[in-house]
Amino acid sequence: MELGYTNCPMSFRSEVLRHKILYFLLGVIILIAFILRIWRVGQILAFHFDQGRDALVIWDLWHSGKLFMIGPTTGIEGIFRGPFYYYLIAPFYLLGGGNPIYPAIFLAFLSVLALMVMYFIGYKISGKTTGLIAVILGAFSFAIIYSSRWLSNPTPMLLLSMLLVLFMVLLTEAKKRTRQTDLLWVGIAFIAGLSQFHFGSSGEFFYFPALAAFAIWQRKKLPKIRNIIWPILVFISTALPLIIFDLRHGHILLKNLLDFLSGESALGSSIGGMLQRRLDLYYEVFSQKFFPEIGPLQKLLFGTLGLVTTLSLPRLMKNDKFKVVILMTAAPFIGFLFFQGNYGNVYDYYFTGYYLIFLLFVATVLGYLWNNIFGKIFVIVFLIIFLSANWATTQNYLSTNVNLNNQIMFANQKEAIEWIYADAGGKEFNVDVYVPPVIPYSYDYLFTWKPNPNLVDHQVPLLYTLFEVDPPHPERLQKWYDRQEGIGISENQKSFGGITVQRRIRI
Repeated sequence: MELGYTNCPMSFRSEVLRHKILYFLLGVIILIAFILRIWRVGQILAFHFDQGRDALVIWDLWHSGKLFMIGPTTGIEGIFRGPFYYYLIAPFYLLGGGNPIYPAIFLAFLSVLALMVMYFIGYKISGKTTGLIAVILGAFSFAIIYSSRWLSNPTPMLLLSMLLVLFMVLLTEAKKRTRQTDLLWVGIAFIAGLSQFHFGSSGEFFYFPALAAFAIWQRKKLPKIRNIIWPILVFISTALPLIIFDLRHGHILLKNLLDFLSGESALGSSIGGMLQRRLDLYYEVFSQKFFPEIGPLQKLLFGTLGLVTTLSLPRLMKNDKFKVVILMTAAPFIGFLFFQGNYGNVYDYYFTGYYLIFLLFVATVLGYLWNNIFGKIFVIVFLIIFLSANWATTQNYLSTNVNLNNQIMFANQKEAIEWIYADAGGKEFNVDVYVPPVIPYSYDYLFTWKPNPNLVDHQVPLLYTLFEVDPPHPERLQKWYDRQEGIGISENQKSFGGITVQRRIRI
């Protein structure tokens, strides 16, 4: 039995009752996955430049009524995303009284929903075994756990990417154009727009050539001319905030985008010298979603898996639903061969919208192997090594000692600020902060969230200097520290992990 989008809730209930052990196991995996994504979030949350910047914008929304039409920067100068990420997490900042733990837990919850959609897609492709393997990979991959704990705009892509693939898979099931297929195209347009304009990092741009190929393939199920307007309007609506902002500000976004495309050749035609770098990057990105460290054993597993995939591909390609996964998996690998923007740099998180798609691809191959005894042995060995390696790394991360002198985590930051407030003892004081990216948005927000009336803007004798370790650029920290030495005499010092606070009296 396969569950389709036309099934009623009673069909799903019957499915669960008929396979109680399977769905109990699935429920346990989902629950553990959620726990792993929120465990000690109040201590080891990464709250740095981007998180502080975003939190300040949302603070102004709730306290000053400042609405906004643009969101976080794309990492490319002068080009911004839309604001939906801010509006998505804003209610949880409000619910938590400004505490960033609340939106972090919400994003972790979305990543768990993505696992549930992932199971359904795997089930639709080739059955329960594939769905279960996919969820195991997604639930316990350390790389996916870490990404799910990231309080940043790419994180919702874990869910959006699965919804996009689901809608495409459901379209392949349809025999002809119907009202339901029309609605699926609207959903695809909406998710593609959200991904590109609001939540994506960079790689989501390559959804569009993949979707164009998919539309040609499924052209008989495209909406009729009179209905095609709805997906188009929905897609445009996702870009509307940026369009309005651009119109209000003299087309500044458009000019910056054109300068970027013409100045850096964001999509180049030559892939010569870049090919090897890209292939190395692809291997690193792909392999780390399965194993945090790659040794001879892991290379043997990948080699065997690659060989089996190559030999099995002709048969697997007969499955239209798996073709969707292949199409979406290939999109970034081909696209980034030509991507030369952002000074030619491509980072792991650019692939966030493809992480779970990668895992679905492998889960389908492993599900196919499960059909014979030797395949079962390989799958069991693969999963045992996968779970062992990822559990060790996950356990180390979740038990991180925040007091180590190289740790900059949410618990350290709060303790440092609380110590300043207690040490000041009711006296007026100033604060000067150094953080590696230079702009201390994280502390700007934390001092705003937990205010002290004695922290003043005008210069007073009591000065607290707060600085984080900066291993990549110790010379920058030293230069800042030397300047502080000329401003005030240090009287007391306290360290909180990788954060040091000094009480100084101005000279």
